Amino acid sequence: MTRDVDPIAKVLHDAAELHHAVWRDTDGDDPDWASWYADWLVGHSELPALLDAAPIRSHLVHALVELDREHGPGAGWEAAYARGLVARFAAEE
Repeated sequence: MTRDVDPIAKVLHDAAELHHAVWRDTDGDDPDWASWYADWLVGHSELPALLDAAPIRSHLVHALVELDREHGPGAGWEAAYARGLVARFAAEE
């Protein structure tokens, strides 16, 4: 059985919207964006429940940076990152 990545992609989209709002004075530009995302995703979102495991924050930062290098922030990034996070962190089904 394959895990549905749509809810994870939705959480990533919500994080992006919130991050952009928080960093509105720089139009979302944040050189340490992955740290902000990891903190919010682990501490304030459904991501740990959706993965059936809470990633270690520093591991999540690393994964987000890797995913950004692999896929970039272009169209459909949320689904690509969601698949990458499932591959790296989801508890075995």
